[in-house]
Amino acid sequence: MGKERRMEMVLGFLVALLSWGSGFREDGLQMGFYSRTCPQAEMIVRDEVNMALRNDVGLAAGLVRMQFHDCFVRGCDGSVLIDSTPTNKAEKDSPVNNPSLRGFEVIDRAKERLEAACEGTVSCADILAFAARDSIAFSGGFGYPVLGGRRDGRVSILSETFSNLPSPNSNLSQLIQSFANKGFSREEMVTLSGAHTIGRAHCSSFNNRLYNFSTTDAQDPSLEPLLATQLKQQCPLNNNNGNMVVPMNPRSSYTLDSSYYSNVLAMRGLFTSDQALLTHPATANQVMRNAFDSSMWQDQFTRAMFKLSLLGVITGTDGEIRLNCGVIN
Repeated sequence: MGKERRMEMVLGFLVALLSWGSGFREDGLQMGFYSRTCPQAEMIVRDEVNMALRNDVGLAAGLVRMQFHDCFVRGCDGSVLIDSTPTNKAEKDSPVNNPSLRGFEVIDRAKERLEAACEGTVSCADILAFAARDSIAFSGGFGYPVLGGRRDGRVSILSETFSNLPSPNSNLSQLIQSFANKGFSREEMVTLSGAHTIGRAHCSSFNNRLYNFSTTDAQDPSLEPLLATQLKQQCPLNNNNGNMVVPMNPRSSYTLDSSYYSNVLAMRGLFTSDQALLTHPATANQVMRNAFDSSMWQDQFTRAMFKLSLLGVITGTDGEIRLNCGVIN
């Protein structure tokens, strides 16, 4: 399949949704939700995302990951954006999110502009959903529709990140269960894992694969030896710098494509959870198909991201529209 087939598949998905126009609804959300109340809403978010990514293209992965981490804890309600207070430690300060999540300033700048243009109208949860979509379009040249109408949640609890978000050290069974808990199939889990082709990872998230892996192996045998050597140079043993990072995919760290799956097949997946995809014939076969059919993967990825954007949304009169994304009204 070539570029024409890829565009045909993606556009087919877009047309199927856009054909309903602003009247299309799903889970209380709607296409063109702000067309009357704040018609420039999505344009403002896109403008802020594009300006930020022109200065630091790596923020694209941060914004996509931020939406995933938001939606998997309490649904897509912007709870990951809430700041901690003296009486409550919020999600963004969990070790799962801090210091690895980044891009909060992009959301804040978009929110500031939107409050000036349409006060109290556009939710932080919608801004994040739009920003993730625009980041993917910027990085991979393909997009998907995002409905509007999410309301912002009023609760953000640090401890809930541990039970809801899959760990980079997860085995396949744990990954499948984590996604199943949120209504995603095994196939959708493998599809969404492809987002690991962009961005960066902290050494602490995979160092266990490099040193003292087990009683019989100094390093993880499922990690390609040359990559392991390179990673040891970048992430020395007993280094206490918690901010040390490496590219998720050294060959294509800024372009969202299916090269992630080629890396996994070559034993170059960075996390334990990446290489875990080869530990069962069904997921291994899907990895192989995605590696050799990027058009199919892109089509499945846009559908899975659309589904993710609907997860556990708050709509109607529930929740609130935060005036500041970090502060509950």
